[in-house]
Amino acid sequence: MIRTTVPTSVRKGAALAGVAGLLVLAGCSGTADAEDQSTDTGTDSSTESTDSGASAGDYADGTYSADGSYQTPETVESISVTLTVADGLVTEVEVTGDPKARETEQYQGQFIDGISDEVVGKSLDEIEVSRVAGSSLTSGGFNEAVESIKEQAAA
Repeated sequence: MIRTTVPTSVRKGAALAGVAGLLVLAGCSGTADAEDQSTDTGTDSSTESTDSGASAGDYADGTYSADGSYQTPETVESISVTLTVADGLVTEVEVTGDPKARETEQYQGQFIDGISDEVVGKSLDEIEVSRVAGSSLTSGGFNEAVESIKEQAAA
């Protein structure tokens, strides 16, 4: 019989990753539900503004920045997001990262290279990405930062 022992730090990291994943999923479900209802038939307009306190177009023009973090198998990573908003639409996006792991550097680079195509020209309310240019974990940090930016920009 072969027995392996998993170090405590790995077990704690796995537990943290699981909790972080649940929080990300819980946060995403409320946003997705509100978006689905707002684009449905329009019969229940009261649900449009319950998520962020502002509906489409109720954002002040300007440039806003926020940080977001996400769990990888190795580390907790963070990114900084800067969005420029005009008439409720994203006109520019800039994402910078400070990767701790070599693999993270690759995925953050792919994400940064592809994010502009995903968000520029879209309403701030519509932005929620899940996978960009092969990078899926970075999206969690990006979406967290976007939620903060929505709160900052709410008119």
